[in-house]
Amino acid sequence: MKRWQISVPASTANIGPGFDSVGIALDLYLELEVQPGLEWEFIPISDAVQGLPAGKDNMIYETALYVADRYGYSDLPACTVRMNSDIPLARGLGSSATALVAGIELADCLLSLQLSDEEKLDIAVSLEGHPDNAAPSILGGCVIGYYDDKVHYIETPIKDVRFLAVIPSFKLATSDARAVLPNQLLYKDAVKASGIANVAVAALLQQNWKLLGEMMTKDLFHQPYRESMIPHYKEIADSLQDAAYGVYLSGAGPTMIALIDEARADAIHAHYQNMYPDFEWLLLSCAAKGSCAEELAVEA
Repeated sequence: MKRWQISVPASTANIGPGFDSVGIALDLYLELEVQPGLEWEFIPISDAVQGLPAGKDNMIYETALYVADRYGYSDLPACTVRMNSDIPLARGLGSSATALVAGIELADCLLSLQLSDEEKLDIAVSLEGHPDNAAPSILGGCVIGYYDDKVHYIETPIKDVRFLAVIPSFKLATSDARAVLPNQLLYKDAVKASGIANVAVAALLQQNWKLLGEMMTKDLFHQPYRESMIPHYKEIADSLQDAAYGVYLSGAGPTMIALIDEARADAIHAHYQNMYPDFEWLLLSCAAKGSCAEELAVEA
């Protein structure tokens, strides 16, 4: 009987003013070890996935079944799935998108669908509604995208920078973070916000990290509304001002990320970890490779 190892990288979204459209894959991973079973069972191996549903109400299974139905299958063969993850849940690092992508990869393996990246993208983004987390988790690197029943996207590599994540102990539901956003912007404010986002994307494509950092602070789409939900935001952002190119709220938060020079990354990480020991500080890199599934050797 076949067995698989599935790996999906985390992601950081928005990168300041690139709201719902810019995302970068990070080297934190959700990993699944899949083997045939008598019934569907999801077994948590790491702390990050403790307490998640253990049966068919698991999001990974629900997504896999959705994919199966989409391609004309009414069921999936039962499996035992061991889940290992170092991605904190509900912290703005794309944990739900990784589960969704893992479900797509799972269906692809079990049903031998041989899905292309474009097909995986179409499924994932149609379920998410925007490409900022799912696209980099599938493709790796940085993805700038837009969705209007079709995914339009550009990929670009990330070089010479690291991502210093400041992770608080509390969770923040995306639904709560979206609830504080305005229903509309004045036309002149929308034009201004769009201009800031345009320059940020151009800076990202040219690897002009200093300019990107400046644009991060000028975002008008989401950060001004969500910062009030993060009590430590201003203090830490101000503290990191001289050490980082820029600081932004990762996804819906509450994780903050400082974009820092690769050559100084280790020293900056050690300094701030010592200065603010109540937070978890992770020094991350862009994951150049996206989700993958590997068939494992058959157990004797």
